[in-house]
This record gives sequence, structure tokens and C-alpha cells, in this order.
Amino acid sequence: MSTIAPHIEQAQPARRAAPTITLAAYACAVFCSAFLLFLVQPVFSRMVLPLLGGSPAVWNTCMLFFQAALLGGYLYAHLTTRWLRPRAQATLHLGLMAAAATVLPVSVAGAAPAGGGSPIPWLLLLMTTTVGLPFFVLSGTGPILQRWFSETGHPGAGNPYWLYAASNLGSMLALLGYPILMEPNLRLARQSHAWTLGYGALAILLGACALAVWRARGGEAAAEPAAPISGRERALWVGLAFVPSSMLLGVTTYITTDLTPIPLLWVIPLALYLLSFTLVFAPRTIVPYSWMVWAQPPLLAAAVMMLLEGWLREPSVAVPIHLGALFVTAMVCHGELSRRRPPASRLTEFYLWISVGGVLGGIFNVLLAPVLFTRIYEYPLLLGLACLARPRPEAEEGLRRHLLYAVQALGYGVALLFLSSTDDPRLPAIAVVALAAVVITLMTVGLGRAPGWLALCLGGLLLAQVRNEVMSPNNLATRRTFFGHYRVYVNGVGGGYNVLGHGSTLHGAQSLRPERTAEPLTYYVRNGPLGDIFATNPVGTRGVRVAVVGLGTGTTAAYAQKGEEWTFYEIDPGIVEIARNRNYFTYLHNAEAPIRVVLGDARLSLAKAPRGAYDLILLDAFSSDAVPVHLLTREALGTYLERLAPGGRVAFHVSNRYLDLESVIGELARERGLAIKVGSGPPSKPDRYEQWSTWVVVARRQRDLFGLDDPPRWRAPRLRPGARPWTDDYSSVLSVFRG
Repeated sequence: MSTIAPHIEQAQPARRAAPTITLAAYACAVFCSAFLLFLVQPVFSRMVLPLLGGSPAVWNTCMLFFQAALLGGYLYAHLTTRWLRPRAQATLHLGLMAAAATVLPVSVAGAAPAGGGSPIPWLLLLMTTTVGLPFFVLSGTGPILQRWFSETGHPGAGNPYWLYAASNLGSMLALLGYPILMEPNLRLARQSHAWTLGYGALAILLGACALAVWRARGGEAAAEPAAPISGRERALWVGLAFVPSSMLLGVTTYITTDLTPIPLLWVIPLALYLLSFTLVFAPRTIVPYSWMVWAQPPLLAAAVMMLLEGWLREPSVAVPIHLGALFVTAMVCHGELSRRRPPASRLTEFYLWISVGGVLGGIFNVLLAPVLFTRIYEYPLLLGLACLARPRPEAEEGLRRHLLYAVQALGYGVALLFLSSTDDPRLPAIAVVALAAVVITLMTVGLGRAPGWLALCLGGLLLAQVRNEVMSPNNLATRRTFFGHYRVYVNGVGGGYNVLGHGSTLHGAQSLRPERTAEPLTYYVRNGPLGDIFATNPVGTRGVRVAVVGLGTGTTAAYAQKGEEWTFYEIDPGIVEIARNRNYFTYLHNAEAPIRVVLGDARLSLAKAPRGAYDLILLDAFSSDAVPVHLLTREALGTYLERLAPGGRVAFHVSNRYLDLESVIGELARERGLAIKVGSGPPSKPDRYEQWSTWVVVARRQRDLFGLDDPPRWRAPRLRPGARPWTDDYSSVLSVFRG
């Protein structure tokens, strides 16, 4: 005994000093692993995009691969926690970290399979051999670190869940930091090397954490058996994770298509989603859970009102309300998860089931909803499910109470439906909004404690809206594809028009008056820049050969003449179906030249065309928020010029509410010494579906742009100071936002 006592007395001060160092090491390691996990996804996606384009199979494969790897990482963490003691698990995990380092830095080599074969097997093999193992290891690192921390003997080891807050903070900062800091300042190769340096730093931090595990006195002791977890509890974990995950994707799709197609707007909902995890798992209460529970019903009701036909759709008001509904729902669901978290010995299983719920949310929105729904109905559905995810009263409520709830639900629903559809001139807009606020407040007080009746009340409003949409005689067709949801409808103004819309983006229109049927409308009018391009396009002994990237309604086919050859390149089969249906639009059917449509990513498809195949290439794919960056790079322009015949032109349609794409093309033209002109106009006439548009035309020589110097609407491009040409290795959407 005398030989052991002095050793204990000397060790005590070191063990008292250890908590601060241990705490910092684990917090930094968890933060760093989550940061790297979220950062590698956009880096790899940017690398593979030019090789495979933007086909839905490619994006679905990437998304599902990352989700499967994430779930696999959580499963690995759970199983090794069950089967291995902490020291053995630490040895295994460090070994996997070292093995994953052998495939770094992340890079994409080789070319996609040729011959029109499916790229999916090649892509899966590529992802497995490049980012598969590092992503898998990083996915399991967070739960494993928390398990190690619980074995260190640290004073806070009994509750390691606060490290989950650090993990989500790291994810959120990576999400915000990539488009703001990394993408504008580093080329892809340097991004990959910077990520590799971060991986090395994480390896050092993991080594320090593993050392704390190996030195811990209780590191090899068997964990105390925890109480068994019921199947009902696991199902609740999955459901509480599913609702905000699915709602995140639903609200993102809705606000970026139906309300305002602002590029990178999707970052904000995801940041709020991750922030909710950080707040509810923080070691101290920052936002009281009860506040979120009470704030949820009015925000959900306000979001439902925003969805009703004829109600306020101003983005500056609607977007914050929808984001607020998402945030409080995430706070309520994730807060309930935090309240239901099991002991540390069950930690990895807890995270595994949360991951299952998140993956199911992604599968439902990305794979199932486009097949099940013709519009974005998954978002309204999740608003109803968000009500059901609210905490229920502990005491059973009798029949009389439920009858009262039923009367209230019916009364509030009828009142809100009336206020959403009223056009009584005696009620000014501000009065209607005030009355709606009063009804929503009463509904919150009356139904806040009855999740089922609240869901029925708001769900009834949404069902009424769906019925109005389906029964509307002006709706001709709706299509839902991977790329978006489209609506063909009739506008009776000025003799009537058939119109194709993608959310808030106009894709084309055609007059129903026989004398105007052949007239190109919207951005393609004859007295606009596109009309100038065709009026001055050289015509040789043979007919002009035209390639058009982006089909829409097929409006540009109105310019086709006999003897010409026209090829449209379109990535979305739903658009092709609409444009070819003569009940909707007849531009393709009435074209004087034969029309060929090539389905697939335009850049990849054009690369297969013979050199010098076209006299005019029109690129019309940049009007929405999801700008295909890989069509605006140095390498893409090289592909267009190789397919351009001598004396030919490449014209870009750059009408965009938020991005200055003129400067991007201007820098590319300046770099290659190309001739370039920019044309804008004519004044918009919305009642006639004539829209202002901007087109940028480039050619090898100035004389190839003859005729575009005369109209006053044509000018030299405006370049941005300090701007760099976009390449497959570098681009920055933030750098071209309009001020």
C-alpha cells in the first residue's frame, strides 16, 4: 500500500488539470470532423459536374451515396461501440483514418464512360475510391468521439450530448463558408489540398482524444447496462428526425421556385436546420423549449395562409414566415429529441435512429414526392405533420373536450378560409391581415394543446387549396420532374395565351389568336435582341444550322426557315413532352424547318456533335436560380467554339433577376480575344407577353458580328473590376450578384 499511495497523490493534480485540455481537444475534434464532412460534398460535386453534367441520375446517385455513407458511418459507430471497448475502438478508428488518408487529396481523374452507356456504375466506383472511405470515417467520428468522451472521467462525461451542438455548428459554418469564402478564393485543386490539411489536423486531434481514452482509468471497464429502449421510443426518434428533415427540403423547394429564385437561398433553410441542433443540444438553455412550442402554431398557420390562393405572396413577407415555421418546427422536434436522449451508453444508437429519420426525409422528398405529386404538395403535407409532432398533454382529455376542439377547428378553419379568399372592397388589405392575425392568435390558444385538431384545422385549409387548383378551368397541365414542377395554364387577357411557368419563372407563352400563333413572344420577340440576331445572321449557299440549348415552349423555332437544320438540346424530358403537345404549344409543330431534340446535358451532348456543325448556337438556360455553372466556363466555351462553323456566332440569353452573367461571358471573351456584343430590350408589355431580355453574342472575329453595331440596343459588355474567367476549376456565383 505504501508504494501506491505516493503515486496517487502525485497524479491527482494532473487529473484536476486534465479537464480543460480534454474538453478543448474533444470539442475541436468534433467541430473539425463535422466541418470537413459538410465541406467535401460541394468540393467533390464541383469536380464531377463537368464530366457528367446535370442529369437527374447523376445528382440522385451523388445524394444517395452521401446519405448511405453517412448512415453507414453511424451504423459503424454504433456496432463498434457495442462490440469493442473504447481502447480497441480508438485503435480501429485511428487505423481507418490512416487508411483513408491514402486516397487524399480528393481528385477526379479520367473520363466518363463513352458510347451512351449509363454512368452510374462508373460514378459509384469513382465516389467509393475517392471520397467513400474518408466520408465514411468522418461520418462515424462524431458519435465515436462522444462515446470516448463519456469514458474519460471528465466531470461532464456523463452528458456528452453537448458535443453534438459543436458538431452541428461545424456543419453550419462549412455550409456558409464554402460559397462565401472558399469557392470565390480557391480553385478546386487548392480546395482539395486545403481540405486535406484539415483532415491532417483532425487526425492530430483524434490522436489526442484517443490518448485520453487510453490513459483513462475506466477505459477498459465494461459499461453499465442501460435500460432497454422500446420500439415505440425508437419510432419516435425516427419520426421526430423525419419531420424537420423533410420539411427543410420541402420549404427550400417551395421558396426557391414558387416565391423567388434567388441563387444560394437554399443555404439559409439548411443553416437554420443545423442551428436548431446546436441550440437544443447546447450545455445551457439558450432558447427555452416552451417558447418554441408556443410560437409554432401561429407560424404554421401563417405559413398555411401564405400558400392559399389569392393571399399575400410578396417574397419579403412570405419567405421569412416560411423560414420561421421551419425553424420553430426544427426547434420543437429536435428539442423533443434532446429531451428524450438516452444515457451515454446508448448514445450511438440514438444517433443512428436520428440518421435513419433524416435519410427517410431525403428519400421521401427527392425520390418519392416527384413521382407521387404533380406539384410541391410535400411541403403542405409536412406542415400538417409538424402539428402532429408537437408534444401532447400528459393527462387524457374527455369527449367533451374533444368536441370543443372540433368546434374550434371548424370555426377557425372557416374564418381563415374566408379571409384568404375575400375580395370585399369594404375590407382593406390591412384589415384582412389584422383579422387573420386575431383568428390565428385565438386558434393558437384554443388548439395549441391539441396537435391532432390543429393538424385537421390547417390541413382542411390546404385541402381546400388543392381542390381549387385541381378544379381550376385555367389549368391545362402540371408536370413534376427532377428539375422542377411546371404548370401550363390559360391567361385570358388579350385574346388568350397558353403559358408555361416554373414556379415564379416564366418559360414561354403563345397567343391563342390565329393571326398571332406564329409570333414568338416573351424573351424571343422579333423586335428584340434575338430578332436582331436572326435578322443579321449570315445565310450562305446552304441553310443555316442552328443549335439551341434549352427548349422551353419551343418558341425560338418560330424563327426556323425552310432549308435550315435545327437541333434543340434539353435536359428535362417533362419540358420536351410539354413543348411537343399541340394542345399546349405549336411552335415545334409549325416550324418550317425539321426540328430534332436531343435529350441530356447540353454540354456533354454538344461535345458529341461534329466540329463546325453549327452556324449559330443559342444558349437559353440561365434565367432561373439554378444556373448551370458548367455551361459558362472556359472549357464549355471551348466546346461551343469547336462546334461553331467559320463565321458563326454563339448567343447567350442572360436575362436574370439576380445574377450579372454578362460580365462572366465578357471575361471569357476577353481572355480568348473574341468579338462580343450585348443587346437588351425592347420595353416589356406584360399584357402581350413581350418581355425585356438581354443577349450576349460572341464570335471569332468582329466582322462575324456584322449588323449588330447598327441597332442602338447593342453595346460592349460591362465587366466587373477584378473579375476572373470561370473555369471548371473555379467559379463564384456570389461574385456576380447584382448590387
